[in-house]
Order: sequence, then structure tokens, then C-alpha cells
Amino acid sequence: MDKLKQLESFVSVATRGSLTAAALAEGVAPAIMGRRLDALEGRLGVKLLVRTTRRISLTHEGSAFLEDCQRLLVDFANAEASVSAGGVKASGHLRITAPAGFGRRHVAPLVARFRERHGDVTISLNLSDRVVDLAGEGFDCAVRVGDMPDSSLVSVRMADNRRLCVATPAYLRRHGTPEQPSDLARFDCLTLSSEASQTRGWAFRVNGEVQHLRPGGPLDCSDGQVLHDWCLAGYGIAWRSTWEVEAEIATGHLVALLEDFAAPPNGIYAVFPQRKHLPLRVRLWIDFLKHHYGQSEFWSAKADGFLPAQE
Repeated sequence: MDKLKQLESFVSVATRGSLTAAALAEGVAPAIMGRRLDALEGRLGVKLLVRTTRRISLTHEGSAFLEDCQRLLVDFANAEASVSAGGVKASGHLRITAPAGFGRRHVAPLVARFRERHGDVTISLNLSDRVVDLAGEGFDCAVRVGDMPDSSLVSVRMADNRRLCVATPAYLRRHGTPEQPSDLARFDCLTLSSEASQTRGWAFRVNGEVQHLRPGGPLDCSDGQVLHDWCLAGYGIAWRSTWEVEAEIATGHLVALLEDFAAPPNGIYAVFPQRKHLPLRVRLWIDFLKHHYGQSEFWSAKADGFLPAQE
């Protein structure tokens, strides 16, 4: 049996949550989809899906394998397209969405650079911290940061997103340095307010397990950029993503704290609706992001400056 067809069937069933829905989308009988999944699990020697009469859910191994399969299928489609497209130029309108803070720093500069390379493409960039309905609102691609929920969307992981506690050297000279996460109770911690998205608090790995703390302090805000600015001004300790503070850490304006207790990273993803044939402009945009996000020097560049225009 075709190995690629097995992978395609697994992704289709996993993202649609139903053998029947996946079979209907391909125009085959559900039994055929079932045989493909059985063959795939038999070949791998691992259970990928738990199937009951009411629902299908992914096992732990299945969740990890799904992300790899989605990336492989996208790369395979891109490889085919790069050959079949020949000298065809990307054109048309590209609609992109990204979180506001991350988008300002690490998407908007690349949009301008991408447009220089592909002059027949026009681009709309939407910056919003709400989760945009890509298909319903007509977006081609989203850049998302954090854990990805189960979804019918295709996600391609482009970089790790780590979070660290940081503070200025001046604040640490005045107040000392926390040695373990529980010490944060004695410090001024700059936290997102209760209506913001960081509902579980700050994450740390303690004795091999991830623990969440809710430190307090005299200042909180619903906007992460404000917390970042307060931290740089020396008002306390903040828990921020490395994409936001790596440049300041490199220059010594901020000091990374409790690194031995840092929680495992989540991801930075390109997300797009599942389609049989992605437009060339979307494929090229995703490849462009992967190229830049895969370079360590990209993240340590000046955080608030646009990339210089190409000569």
C-alpha cells in the first residue's frame, strides 16, 4: 500500500476527527480509510488513534506524529510545485495575520522584505491578539505562538518559543536575585492582568515536572509590551518570550533568571487552512519565514528595527 497515501489518510482523519468525514472528503468508503490506518499502525508498530463508535482521538504518539506528517506533506507538495511551476511567478493578494506584539517585531519586517522579492504579490497584514478564523475571514496564513490546539488547520513549526524570567541589572542590584521559582514571592513581579491570556501563570520545570506559579506585584497590565517596557525601566521581574527579550539579554540590558528551571519550549508556527494545492505565494511566504526563523542571528537582531531593504 502506498505509504504516502497512508500518511495523507492519517492526517485527514486526525484533523477531521472522523473516518466518515475523511472518507467523504476523498470520495472513498470509510472501510478503505480504516484499512489504511491499520496498515500504517501495523507498519510503525504503534497505536496512533483511539477509535470508538462516537469519536476518534489521538494517542500521545499520534499527536507527535501528526505534526511531523503535516510538515512532510507540505514539504512534498512544495517540492512538486517548485518543479511543476517552472518559471511561474508568484502573484495575487496574500492575507496574513499574527499576534500584535510578535507581529510588529518579527513578521512586519519580513512582509516588507518578501514584497521586495515578489513584486507581483500584494499583502495585507492583520495584527491581532485574538485567534482569527482563517477560513471564515479569508486569511491565507497565520503566524501563531504557543501550544497548538487540535485543529483542522495545517501547522508548520518554524522555531522554538522559550520563556524566561528577566530583570535589569539595576533592579537585581537593589533587590537581589531569585535562586529558585518560589523566591519570586519576595520580588516585584510584572504580570499580565487577569483578563489577559496567561491564565495558568508562569511555568517552570521543578524536579522534572512543569509547575505553574502566580507571582504577584504592585503592577500588572493586559498588554505584554507594557510589561516589557516596565521591566526595562527597572520596575521588577517579567516572564517574557525569548523572541521579545533576546536582543536585550545579548546587550546586557536585561539579565535572564532561573534558567535552570525554564519550562520546555512551545512553538512558533505558520498555520493555514488545509488545501490540496496551496497558492504559490503562500508556499513561498511559509518557506521565507522558515528560512529567517531558522537563523539564530535573526532573533538577536535589533528588536524594534526593520530589516534593511535589499540592494
